[in-house]
Amino acid sequence: MRWKNVHVEAIAAVVPDEVVTSAELEARLEPMYRTLHLAPGQLESLTGIRERRRWPKGTRMSQAAAQAGRKALAASGVPADELGAVVYAGVCRDDLEPATACAVAAELGTGPDALIFDISNACLGMLNAMVEVANRIELGQMRAGLVVSAESSREIVDRSIDRLNGEPTLERYRLGLATMTGGSGAAAVLLTAADYSGTEHRLVSGAALSAPQHHRLCRWGPTNGLLGETPNIMDTDASGVLEHGVALGRNTWDRFLSNSGWRSEDVDRVIAHQVGAGHRREVLSTLGIEPTRDHSTFETLGNMGTVSVPITAAYAAESGFLQAGQRVGFLGIGSGLNCLMLGLHW
Repeated sequence: MRWKNVHVEAIAAVVPDEVVTSAELEARLEPMYRTLHLAPGQLESLTGIRERRRWPKGTRMSQAAAQAGRKALAASGVPADELGAVVYAGVCRDDLEPATACAVAAELGTGPDALIFDISNACLGMLNAMVEVANRIELGQMRAGLVVSAESSREIVDRSIDRLNGEPTLERYRLGLATMTGGSGAAAVLLTAADYSGTEHRLVSGAALSAPQHHRLCRWGPTNGLLGETPNIMDTDASGVLEHGVALGRNTWDRFLSNSGWRSEDVDRVIAHQVGAGHRREVLSTLGIEPTRDHSTFETLGNMGTVSVPITAAYAAESGFLQAGQRVGFLGIGSGLNCLMLGLHW
């Protein structure tokens, strides 16, 4: 993947006000901890996550995503009625149909010519959607497109806590631990054609690889499928995801460097999917990237799924961690397993 005519015009982040600490989650897991003789403090110790956020009850994902979208449009000055596309890319959606993007577009006030649709691919959704919009801009089909997403951890964490306390076994704890890392947030990425842009942030290259033989390592949904009547559950083989995900990341990184024409040492900054301390350590070590080149948010925001990379990038830009002229890598991985990396000239 290579682009010559695509700029990242704006990246907007919105996080909820409500903070939930790891200690608070462990207090709710006290029945399981007591049965298994587990000492408090393990959740933060194992993941490096001190706290995460969650939306108020009843928050619709389209509302949160539209808030991020309005923020991105305001920062850029691009009118909503000039967008060629609005793509919603979250795991969490308002309904099976219509596309959640329709509700977002209605709130933003897009024009009738805009393409409105959803993309879903676990934690890679927003990066996949960026590629989709970037390709259409490169082909001259539109001058601007907006990618939005919102994720909510409240509901699945609440259900998982009930499940862990109701089935307090070491195996259930192993499969449910990753769910406790979940955070909530919303993000928007506005992409524009070069001749319509007011920034120098260019999207220049990308690479993607897949390993679908590992699609059962992480699963979120009803036990009997979307048309069943059972509640959502989430099971994650965290060690398997780490082992095979890191291997896939290594191969994707090699492809990414080849596609971009960069060497590893040429990449000034990376923004990686936020999972936890162990995942960060293994990924950076395997790719040969010093921690000083990486910006992390998982410690206080947790794993926010599709919005992890753009929210972290927005925070990195706001803090000055991203500087003009730097080569920046957005590194994404999602259940499936799929890996996608994008290169930007900031």
